[in-house]
Amino acid sequence: MASDSGRKQFWKSNVSKVPGSIQHVYGAQHPPFDPLLHGSLIKANTKPPTTPVKIKKVTTFQEFESITSDAWDAGEDDDDQLLAMATESLNTKVVMETANKVIRNHSKLHDQQKVQEENLPSERARFLELPSMGSNKLVKSASESQLPPTTDGAGGNASSQRRQSVPYQPTMALVVETAEQNSSVPAAFPEREASRLDKFRQILAGPSTDLDELRKLSWSGIPKQVRPITWKILSGYLPANVERRESTLERKRNEYFAFIEHYYDSRNDETNKETYRQIHIDIPRMTPDSLILQPIVKEIFERILFIWAIRHPASGYVQGINDILTPFFVVFISDYTGEEDVEHFAVSSLPEEVLRNIEADSFWCMSKLLDGIQDHYTFAQPGIQRKVKMLEELVSRIDEQVHRHLLRHDVKYLQFAFRWMNNLLMREVPLRCTIRLWDTYQVSSFVDA
Repeated sequence: MASDSGRKQFWKSNVSKVPGSIQHVYGAQHPPFDPLLHGSLIKANTKPPTTPVKIKKVTTFQEFESITSDAWDAGEDDDDQLLAMATESLNTKVVMETANKVIRNHSKLHDQQKVQEENLPSERARFLELPSMGSNKLVKSASESQLPPTTDGAGGNASSQRRQSVPYQPTMALVVETAEQNSSVPAAFPEREASRLDKFRQILAGPSTDLDELRKLSWSGIPKQVRPITWKILSGYLPANVERRESTLERKRNEYFAFIEHYYDSRNDETNKETYRQIHIDIPRMTPDSLILQPIVKEIFERILFIWAIRHPASGYVQGINDILTPFFVVFISDYTGEEDVEHFAVSSLPEEVLRNIEADSFWCMSKLLDGIQDHYTFAQPGIQRKVKMLEELVSRIDEQVHRHLLRHDVKYLQFAFRWMNNLLMREVPLRCTIRLWDTYQVSSFVDA
């Protein structure tokens, strides 16, 4: 493993070589703004290349990139904010045009908010209470975050005049400040999100859910209101036929608790004692702490993981499986609480019948997922080794310089990518980001790979 100083020097030397442009993110529909890709930013004295460009043969990765080009739906990335993060080498004209655009969008959102306050006060109250990332604090409403409009001596609106004069200040900080202000004003319920939610509800309400359409729509994210039932269907836990869902839920929930009654008392037997002990000491190490450390949650996780281990003797319990349970548990709790941020929610306040349903549903969905990647957890974990090898081949093709650097310093991909594959990035990114990634996991073919 390379030393910390060696890694820092590597990144420092390579970042300095980038000529002021942000590198593209593969699989994103809206890559970071690059002045070289926009004709308006090409300098007048720049000559076009005289040497013909050789057309490269389409590779497997390029095909993969084109297939996943819509992984993030249009509108999820704000082009204005991407421009604000671009290099300071942008010309003044582009900066001013962007500032105007940001402020026009800001004014439009402000007007829409006023309409919502007059016509849909209940909707506004519900959707303005957006939890901040990693915290149970609520984002301030627009009325709290905005300064009240003031009038000048002539009776005109001073704030309106300020907005008209702002774009003529030639500063890059203006774009950043305005973009931050724009992002802090929550829209009551954007039309695009309302339209997406309506499409999901139409597909789910049909007599038989079109799984292909549901997968296609879910690829770019699932609205939180329909995420629990969508995950259950995509995982194969619930059938596509609407009429069979209630009977399936009842049957599978009863089946799970029959396992509990039959197997759970054996956790203290000599053959199972070590498995249960490992589960018992792993759960407190999980995240988020505020949720996992609740006694009722620890009991539920211990039962689910122990029953899964007993029913899968080929692998048994392996560290990493415990983390894969968390996203399912959190999503299914939100179905009963109506809250997206359940990290600080008192789970014990839910009725016993609801807790039983959440526990059984979490077990079956986790089982469906693990059934497709069980070789990640069998002896020598060949599934993870295969995925790490695929990652190494991919990096060698898309960033040969980084690949050569790792080899030169004897850094093995298995040393840093093993945990990525072991718990599907559960510990690498915030919980909300993990859940969003899992929306796409549910429809991707990685479980069959």
